[in-house]
Amino acid sequence: QVQLVESGGGLVQPGGSLRLSCAASGSIFSINNMGWYRRAPGKQRELVAAITSGGSTNYADSVKGRFTISRDNVKNTVYLQMNSLKPEDTAAYYCNAAGTYYSGSRRGRFDSWGQGTQVTVSS
Repeated sequence: QVQLVESGGGLVQPGGSLRLSCAASGSIFSINNMGWYRRAPGKQRELVAAITSGGSTNYADSVKGRFTISRDNVKNTVYLQMNSLKPEDTAAYYCNAAGTYYSGSRRGRFDSWGQGTQVTVSS
């Protein structure tokens, strides 16, 4: 129904920056919330940042002031600009999107996840 494809992860030195992108495709009628989560080795998945269709944002305390989430509603794409990266930001980052899909004349709800992209912060 709806697929998410992430890009932009990689290896960066402490203090550096990366920009993640996540594009949604498929039978999309509308997307409400989009967000980024991460899972570090040995830890539970946590919300990093989220954004509503109207542009309201929410951030984890650990990334406030360093990360910025944004979205392009025409391209069905969400971005995560990560600045001043720290080693503790090292994790697999996952994109999530929730909204309504269409199938012929029918509509239904979707809650989709991307495959994940690795971010490693190390000198």
